[in-house]
Amino acid sequence: MRETFVIQDIIELLKRTRSFVQNREMAGHIKVKGPADYVTQVDTDIQNFLFQELGRLAPEIQFLGEEEGLHEMSGETYWILDPIDGTTNLIHDYQHSVVSLGLYDKGEITLGVIYDPFREDIYYAQKGKGSFLNGAPIHVSEAKTLGETIVTIGTSPYDRELTEANFRRFQRVFEKSQDIRRTGSAALDLAYLACGRTGGFFESLLSPWDFAAGMLLVTEAGGQVTDYAGEPLNLLQRGSVVATNGKVHEELRGLLNV
Repeated sequence: MRETFVIQDIIELLKRTRSFVQNREMAGHIKVKGPADYVTQVDTDIQNFLFQELGRLAPEIQFLGEEEGLHEMSGETYWILDPIDGTTNLIHDYQHSVVSLGLYDKGEITLGVIYDPFREDIYYAQKGKGSFLNGAPIHVSEAKTLGETIVTIGTSPYDRELTEANFRRFQRVFEKSQDIRRTGSAALDLAYLACGRTGGFFESLLSPWDFAAGMLLVTEAGGQVTDYAGEPLNLLQRGSVVATNGKVHEELRGLLNV
């Protein structure tokens, strides 16, 4: 696909979502989609805004947003958007929520941007061009074992039937690593991994909009992303995700499959 935009265009669009996130009144307009699964007016407003603006910028590219849900896409190229990754955090003003946008093109993610409106940080990557934070190159950590790093976890809160198995995994990883962390935003966890703040991340069930941008950030920063079985992620359906700096990948993956 011949791109009709530059990445700076996308970055500027995502930065314009900050005013939506700062609207605490809209964050209080909440709809329950399922167990521990919420959508606020902020999610909806950002998705509508980016749908319109991306359509103006690149009308030939289709659009898949979280608030539409997973559905069959007819074209080969489309945006994958999570308007707010960390909606529960946003509801409680626990300031770890991001806007995450990936570009799917013929079976792979070729562009990813994650915007943290609370810190005004922009993480971005293009396939084959490296990963960046606010314009500076970023790289995964040099940790060679889990004992040299911390690992972020996702609890799959929409899928409570996984709780027992998940917490056994958390304990095994906690015992082998320096410590574990939980931010409540998979996209932010992947961004932190890409810039070397952590050595690994895993969650048992994520949707494409949760990981699309972040997986490119990680791989372009020198890391590795697979499912728990070590296979490439399916970019069209929910599944497990384990991401690392590459050096601890098999050690971490082994703890997830006991």
